[in-house]
Amino acid sequence: MQTTNQPIVLRLAIQKSGRLFESSVQLLRRCGIDLQNGTGKLKAAASNFPIEVYFLRDDDIPGYVADGVADLGIAGENVIYESGAAVEVVEKLGFGRCRLSIALPRDAGYSSPADLQGRRIATSYPRLLGDFLRQNGVQASIHPISGSVEIAPGIGLADAVCDLVSSGSTLFTNGLCEVTTILHSEAVLISRPELDADRLALLDKLLLRIRAVNAARRHKYILLNAPNDRIEDIAAILPGMKSPTVLPLATPGWSSLHSVVEEDRFWEIIEDLKALGAQGILVAPIEKMIV
Repeated sequence: MQTTNQPIVLRLAIQKSGRLFESSVQLLRRCGIDLQNGTGKLKAAASNFPIEVYFLRDDDIPGYVADGVADLGIAGENVIYESGAAVEVVEKLGFGRCRLSIALPRDAGYSSPADLQGRRIATSYPRLLGDFLRQNGVQASIHPISGSVEIAPGIGLADAVCDLVSSGSTLFTNGLCEVTTILHSEAVLISRPELDADRLALLDKLLLRIRAVNAARRHKYILLNAPNDRIEDIAAILPGMKSPTVLPLATPGWSSLHSVVEEDRFWEIIEDLKALGAQGILVAPIEKMIV
């Protein structure tokens, strides 16, 4: 009886809904991965890359990856570390940033973790909170609850909360004040232990795309005109990936410089360039950047 070999594919688990869903799907699209079945089902296959995407509850993703049901997953670090699953963090993805913090009523005093001694703390992250308390030698009562953690002090369930914070507006609305952060979190790509050689090779190809997309997101392409006698000074603050590209202009004594700048330093560099006599500065987004 003749058998046919099934093609090797990566199985990637992402949130089926929630704060990381849209960004995860968008990342795959920016990596040139076309999901054929859409995103309304539990599984979607790509037409142009050997990958299948599973849409799961975020809390289930670490376990599915650890158990080998999926090869890879995208989830927040808070979910990964709270689960305690045996997975490897392969790449930080730069979206879904938040922090896991402890908050107290605004009129409660706080100067150090010792002020939590004996308090009742409500949280959806008992493992991470417990680790923090043990590391600081604090004995407190942990009340695990899911959802609406911030109302716990107001209804007398707890004296404090440990919850995810983005802007802090929800805490403020409920009369709470963030007093200490125990984890800074963002979306990460995780893998199951001991991927076979074929899937490791596919993972390398996927990482090349992800890193190119994320590098482009963090940088801008810049073009400017400058007098030739200032090129050396401008090049010193505008190095580019190796050095700026310099092209002569039709106007004698002037050249055009092309380079790449980090977005975090963008306005600082623009001010310095203008001070050195740069003119006609154009800035454009970069779609992909392979370094």
